Amino acid sequence: MFQQIIEPMIFDQTVKKWFVDDKGKDTKRKSVLKSVSWRLVGTIDTMVISYLITGQIKTALSIGSIEVVSKMVLYYFHERAWAKITDR
Repeated sequence: MFQQIIEPMIFDQTVKKWFVDDKGKDTKRKSVLKSVSWRLVGTIDTMVISYLITGQIKTALSIGSIEVVSKMVLYYFHERAWAKITDR
């Protein structure tokens, strides 16, 4: 039982170091990783919808490749703005 309680706490603290700074605020690294993971989900969705509409895989991949870069950059700045607002 002790191990079931302590191990998650240790793991949580290790992971928390990577994503939360000394003041308890989200780090830029966390924002970048969230941006990348969310964009993967969003881009797959965009490519599937593009394919369903056009019926052309090449067009769907082309739309997805442009969209992934532009929205990842936009999301990063959006996330940092929210972090700044919520830190006040």
